[in-house]
Amino acid sequence: MLTPLWLTLKVALLATLLAGAVGIALGWWMSRRRFAGKDVVDAVLLLPMVLPPTVIGYYLIVLIGRNGVFGQYLDRWFGINLIFTWQGAVIAASVVSLPLIYKAARAAFEEVDGQFASAARTLGAGEAEVFWRIALPLAVRGIAAGLMLAFARAMGEFGATLMIAGNLPGKTQTLSIAVYEAVQAGNDKLALELTAVISVVCVVVLVVSGRLLQARH
Repeated sequence: MLTPLWLTLKVALLATLLAGAVGIALGWWMSRRRFAGKDVVDAVLLLPMVLPPTVIGYYLIVLIGRNGVFGQYLDRWFGINLIFTWQGAVIAASVVSLPLIYKAARAAFEEVDGQFASAARTLGAGEAEVFWRIALPLAVRGIAAGLMLAFARAMGEFGATLMIAGNLPGKTQTLSIAVYEAVQAGNDKLALELTAVISVVCVVVLVVSGRLLQARH
C-alpha cells in the first residue's frame, strides 16, 4: 500500500507545481487582457473540468504518444517516451487539475484593486514587478486554495492517468488505480484501506482550502 501512496503523492505534488506555474500565469494574463474570443479561450482552459477523463487521456495520447503530434519528436530527438511512465501520469494529472488553479488564480487577480498596480506603474514599476510585489501577494490566499484543490484532484485522478501511464505496480500504479485493481481482484480489505487513505488526505486538503477561501473575505 505504501508504494502507490508515495507514487500518488509524488505525482500529485509535481502535477500541482506544473499546473500551478501554468495556471497562475494564465490567470494573470486572462485577468488583464481584453481581446476577441476571450470567452472561447476561457472555455478551452476550463474544458478538462467537464470532459470525461478518458477523452482527456485520448487527447494526450494524440499529443504526446510515441506517434503523437509532439511525442514523435520527443522520441526521435531526445529518446523520451512518456507513455507508461510516472512522468506521463504527472502530465495527465496536471491537465485535469489545471482548470482549478487557473480559475482560482484568475478570480483572485481580478479581485485585486487595480489602483495599487496603477500607482506602482506611475512610480516606474514594470509589469514583472507589479506581478511579484503587488498582485501575487494580494491574491496569494485564493491561489493557495486553488493549489490545494488541484492537489486533491491530482491525487484522485484515474481515467486519463490509466490511459497514459497504464497500471504498472511500483511504476505507474497510483492509489486510485490500485483501488480499482483491488476491487477487480476481489480484495475488499485492501480496497477499503486504500480508499480510506485517499479519502482522509483529500478531506484534509479540502478543509484547508476551504479555510483559505474564507480568510479571503
